[in-house]
Amino acid sequence: MSLYDIPLHTLSGGDTSLADYKGKAVLVVNVASKCGLTPQYEGLERLQKRYEDQGFTVLGVPCNQFGGQEPGTAEEIETFCSMTYGVTFPMLDKIEVNGEHRHPLYSELTLTPDAEGNAGDVQWNFEKFLITPAGTVAARFRPQTLPESDEITSAIKSHLPA
Repeated sequence: MSLYDIPLHTLSGGDTSLADYKGKAVLVVNVASKCGLTPQYEGLERLQKRYEDQGFTVLGVPCNQFGGQEPGTAEEIETFCSMTYGVTFPMLDKIEVNGEHRHPLYSELTLTPDAEGNAGDVQWNFEKFLITPAGTVAARFRPQTLPESDEITSAIKSHLPA
């Protein structure tokens, strides 16, 4: 199955898919509002601003599977992200990234190994997957890897279409 074929929903309830971002590099990140890593929203937003004109976007994916750290409604999540961190990048509806009800998007993404060669379950909030403009997974970054780290910015730059 192509990543582009997987149906998704925006935080506001609209239909979307990764096909809407075809031709762009996309950093897919499972996010949470009440996590110790939540300040990573700042770095994600800076990446969005820095590279969006070059064919890049961050795509936030709220998930409540790790310590119940994303308990809010879609409206609460949207308000928190925009008011607290000035988030402008697109956000999807809350989904599960692990387990029996894992969303099909993450069934595909979690097949990708990280830098140490480990695939499988998402470890925690703010795990990141870089999708190429052609719709393949280029890299996986574990939660502790900061958005503006050399590893992530180098990977983004090497996959920018523009």
